[in-house]
Amino acid sequence: MTNSIEEISNADVIFVIGSNTTEQHPVIGMRIIEAVRKNGAKLIVVDPRRIPLVEFSSIFAEIKPGTNLAFINSIINVIIAEGLENRKFIEERTEGYEELKASVSEYTPEWAAEITGVDADTIREIARTYASGKNATILYTMGITQHITGSMNVSALANLTMLVGQIGKPSSGLNPLRGQNNVQGACDMGALADSLPGYQKASDENAIKRFEEFWGSDFAREKGMTATQIFDAAIKDKVKAVYIIGENPILSDSDTNHVKKALESLDFLVVQDIFMTETAKLANVVLPASSFLEKDGTFTNTERRVQRVRKVIESVGGSKPDWEILAGIIKAMGFEAEYNSPSDIMEEIRKVVPIYGGITYERIDSEGIQWPCTDRNHPGTKYLHRQNFSRGKGKFVANEYRDSGEIVCDEYPFIMTTGRTQHHYHTGTMTRRSWALHREQPRGFIEINPADAKKLGIRDNAKVKVTSRRGSIFADAMITDKINPGVVFMPIHFGESPVNKLTNRNLDPVAQIPEFKVCSVRIEVAK
Repeated sequence: MTNSIEEISNADVIFVIGSNTTEQHPVIGMRIIEAVRKNGAKLIVVDPRRIPLVEFSSIFAEIKPGTNLAFINSIINVIIAEGLENRKFIEERTEGYEELKASVSEYTPEWAAEITGVDADTIREIARTYASGKNATILYTMGITQHITGSMNVSALANLTMLVGQIGKPSSGLNPLRGQNNVQGACDMGALADSLPGYQKASDENAIKRFEEFWGSDFAREKGMTATQIFDAAIKDKVKAVYIIGENPILSDSDTNHVKKALESLDFLVVQDIFMTETAKLANVVLPASSFLEKDGTFTNTERRVQRVRKVIESVGGSKPDWEILAGIIKAMGFEAEYNSPSDIMEEIRKVVPIYGGITYERIDSEGIQWPCTDRNHPGTKYLHRQNFSRGKGKFVANEYRDSGEIVCDEYPFIMTTGRTQHHYHTGTMTRRSWALHREQPRGFIEINPADAKKLGIRDNAKVKVTSRRGSIFADAMITDKINPGVVFMPIHFGESPVNKLTNRNLDPVAQIPEFKVCSVRIEVAK
């Protein structure tokens, strides 16, 4: 997030797109509701489903899955056409405005309405409402990123924030809400194909030399592989071994059959997790890790806040904290691993990651600190880009809309989109072992509009077969008007209804993220 969670309460316009916030980020969802109820904030919600947050919205746009870029560009078109842009901010802090203006000239609301299913008047109302905000914030999640245009979707939202000067100040900004509790921390520590820890580019020779000197070893100069590229390479026999920590790609990654083939092609697979997952069952070696209740350390949350995590109980069942397992492997391989506690690791991080330079266990003992925090006297950073951007001036980038990788046809007439529910988390590794949560939502389901269900002869709770170009699964029908005709929704949590057996491997060319949110399917009563 460019800004802080607490700032949401003071925004006068909140633009939520591709995020079921109240169910997936309930703390942030409550901030949004507080801003609406107590402060009269205007809430804009854009989503393919009538999510619970719609109840509190001033404007709701039920968008067709996969058309976000057309929609965002049309909002930019309206703001420029009606002279609602912040000329002072554009002139002082950005470049590339004329190129952006030319690139969106044909993205009229009328054109976008045909593509997105959102009428032109609603597009204009959203543009005017957002542009008129004194403090306007944008919140998004994987409903924006899990598309073949995911990177361009985010870039277009960045264009939008700069166009009206809603960045670099409190209660504004462009704020991705992270999908898991420490995914921000993982990215901070270099779990990206093109980055070293602290988002230092893998091609940055100065950064490489700093790590080489600190660790006393040579670094590879070439860019690494993304997860999707690793699986492709495994099938081609170019990757021989994979070490998976805290991830269950058999359920979480697109095109399950492809993922399974990749893992079965390996010479050696190690899985480190707290339970025997669907992925762990394929491993040569399973390393039992400790849960968050059994280990000390830090989590870095979605607002860049580094927070302490404290052990409540001792590790059970022979399990160990992840850092101990990794340190043990380092030693077993004949290298030095002088780590006696997580604080030793944090001290190392502080020395080689500039944005963590001032973060110590002592300083975050009672309250977390938001990076960048470059030295021990730095208070942390509540919001980014206050005076300038990391490159100096913010650059407007033209983003050209293109259709999704899969479109509907007579054989596969429905657009399926996927996501999470209130009662379960990710692939259900933990939540499906909770009796209370299982009782609330025991099985996989598919949301179908009543008009579509009637045409297909499907009754509520009936068992149905859902088929894509890659396979078939079974689920219970949930007939609901919170989704439009022609669109269906399925959650990702259930191994008995593995929705990613259906999803495709069409990738965003930049981030290499699969198109989880758009998949064409057909539905029939199960026989």
